[in-house]
Amino acid sequence: MSSPGLFADEEHSYIASQVASALASFAAKNPKSAKAHGNATAHMPGGNTRTTLFSNPFPLAIKSGAGKTLTSVDGRTYIDFLGEYSAGLFGHSNSLIAETLITAIRNGWNFGGETLVEKELASKVTKRFSEGGLDLVRFTNSGTEANTLAIGTAIHWTGGRKKVLVFSNSYHGATMFFTMDLCRWVHFKSSSPRPAPLASNLPHDFVMAPYNNVAETKTIIEDLPNESLAAIVVEAVQGGSGCRPATFEFLSYLRETATKLGAVLIVDEVMTSRLGPSGALAAHGLKADLMTLGKWIGGGMSFGAFGGRRDIMDVYNPANGVNTLWHPGTFNNNVFSMSAGVVGLNIYDEQKVHEFNARGDRMKAGLTQLLFDTGIYSKEHAEHLKDIREIDSFETSTRVYTGNDDVVPLPKVLISGRGTMLNLRFTGSDAGLWHSLYHHFMLEHGIYMASRGYTPMSLEITDEDVDNFVDLVGKFMAIHLDELLRKK
Repeated sequence: MSSPGLFADEEHSYIASQVASALASFAAKNPKSAKAHGNATAHMPGGNTRTTLFSNPFPLAIKSGAGKTLTSVDGRTYIDFLGEYSAGLFGHSNSLIAETLITAIRNGWNFGGETLVEKELASKVTKRFSEGGLDLVRFTNSGTEANTLAIGTAIHWTGGRKKVLVFSNSYHGATMFFTMDLCRWVHFKSSSPRPAPLASNLPHDFVMAPYNNVAETKTIIEDLPNESLAAIVVEAVQGGSGCRPATFEFLSYLRETATKLGAVLIVDEVMTSRLGPSGALAAHGLKADLMTLGKWIGGGMSFGAFGGRRDIMDVYNPANGVNTLWHPGTFNNNVFSMSAGVVGLNIYDEQKVHEFNARGDRMKAGLTQLLFDTGIYSKEHAEHLKDIREIDSFETSTRVYTGNDDVVPLPKVLISGRGTMLNLRFTGSDAGLWHSLYHHFMLEHGIYMASRGYTPMSLEITDEDVDNFVDLVGKFMAIHLDELLRKK
């Protein structure tokens, strides 16, 4: 039997060589993308203006999109399972959205005045998300901006309280990303250098707690000074870190705690708002004090929104004259996003919400069955599938599945998410290499997806596409099964 050290070296050698081969093959087959990337490095750091789109050895350069497909400058066409990270819900050429945008162009843009279409969209949004707690709404240009303003609103509303509770591996936009390493460093007060955040985080007084962990979150909150907590910011499913769904127990605790302490519960629904007719939180029968929304509600255009309780949002009413917050923004009510949003909400009605997320359930069920058929999931995992989730513990620094307080070790591969927010994920020290290998395998077989395995897809995707996707994952597993079944 190999020694532990040799075993680890053999495992690393296998995946490293496989990735090297995949990257070389990709580079050879995509010379025009390579050239476009190389030329762009003269004008943009890393040849890129959006970090999430970078992948080694270079990202594909996309020439065009239509329906559910994307075509690269190298002439290869891919079925798009990325769906613009959930913003591209309607695909790349929806005729109804295209028609309304053409009309907007013909009638002019950038008016510097209010329009009827922004008022129509506001009416639709408040009706759509009222069950989640949204009474009044303000439009922004992105989800990042919406979350920034929601936090500022909470601090103002609570009389200047400063502390904002966030969770491990949460992502609330380009200026609010809290890695697990950063959260552990804060709580362990390690003497090692502070880990650099992956984003230029806003300088709020953030308090970090472990996602989905009621016990440790409760301890952290109880240690805060009285009347210091302004807001709790949470995603019902963490889109930026593997599609981890929050449990009802966790969300209920946060709702009760915010009410008890007089803090504002901000639910980031930038991605999750498409998971239910009134969003992901409302599906749990809970309401936010403030919620934030993202680009799919603007038809995939530049868009964001924040809104919530009438008494809180009324601080933005200019007619009040007292205690009013200022919220300008040249493009807040731009005719493109407003017009596309009205049409988009008509398309993605309650029936479509259920049909679309059922397609996600179909995909998750297929991948889950595949993980059992290959032996990657064990009988122990079967007992916890109804409420399968990850807990990151600051005390033990371990990652485990938990259900009914039982502990089950993580498999090498897992599928997590809810509805159409899905992520096939790899675990262990070589997870990054496995993600790269998986990503390039799927690209080679005509599937476009996030390099981290995120596949929110669009309305253009069919059941046949989903079944084909599952079959391809099965082929990937078969090729590397011996390594995937190795004990860590």
